[in-house]
Amino acid sequence: MNKWVEEEGNQVEIPPSFIELYRVAANGKFSETRQYVAERYEMCEDMAQMLTLTAREMQYSLGVTENDVLIKTWEGLTVNDAIFETHEAKWIIRRLAELLDWRALQGI
Repeated sequence: MNKWVEEEGNQVEIPPSFIELYRVAANGKFSETRQYVAERYEMCEDMAQMLTLTAREMQYSLGVTENDVLIKTWEGLTVNDAIFETHEAKWIIRRLAELLDWRALQGI
């Protein structure tokens, strides 16, 4: 487990894939506080979980591919004035694909 996660003693376990969204490559430090990252993680995880039913229904009702559903969902997450930063939206799409046992969307 990441030392940064352990040091804070917060009970929310943030996956490394999400933590890395906030690591500054140049110096390896984090761009945000642990509390901020935990709050954003919970919001992004909740969104991915919430989108699972919607994604399945979209695929069935529209008769489109899994990839089409992920693209449409990506577009919805990244519209102007979106709640999620681009890097968070990418993580949500990857997490959604994982939850649905779909192939991850390439190129975003």
